[in-house]
Amino acid sequence: MGDKMRVVLLQDVPGLGRVGEVKEVADGYGRNFLVKRRLAEVASAASLRRVEERQMAEKRRQMAADAELRNLAQTLDGLKVVVKAKVGTKGRLYGAITSSDIADGISRMIGQQIDRKRIELDEPVNQTGHYEVVVRLSKDLLPRVKVVVEGENAQQ
Repeated sequence: MGDKMRVVLLQDVPGLGRVGEVKEVADGYGRNFLVKRRLAEVASAASLRRVEERQMAEKRRQMAADAELRNLAQTLDGLKVVVKAKVGTKGRLYGAITSSDIADGISRMIGQQIDRKRIELDEPVNQTGHYEVVVRLSKDLLPRVKVVVEGENAQQ
């Protein structure tokens, strides 16, 4: 009565745990629900080793991704991006420079796509001039890019 079994979760199970965690569950719940639906497998030396290998591979992948982001942050920090826009009188732009325009300018310069959602721009730029914009790569990586908005005379 009250037999328990140890299982390794193969998928996230709400209220129980995340992929790769080893949990002790009621025998019936483990066999009839978790294992039957391929949400978990019985914890054995082999299954624990597979989980550990998966976790190590994920950790290596995450470290490589973090290193790539740090390199990108170094590339972006202090980068000067020139964005051209049509201007009217007094340096006022006909359209506004948006985070998409800035992301496109950066992407062209570094040859790597930057998502416009990473560009922190409080409001669209309506004047020519120099601006500093933060590119949020992660919560800790916030390189600053110098954006120069230059005007082009509009044809009348």
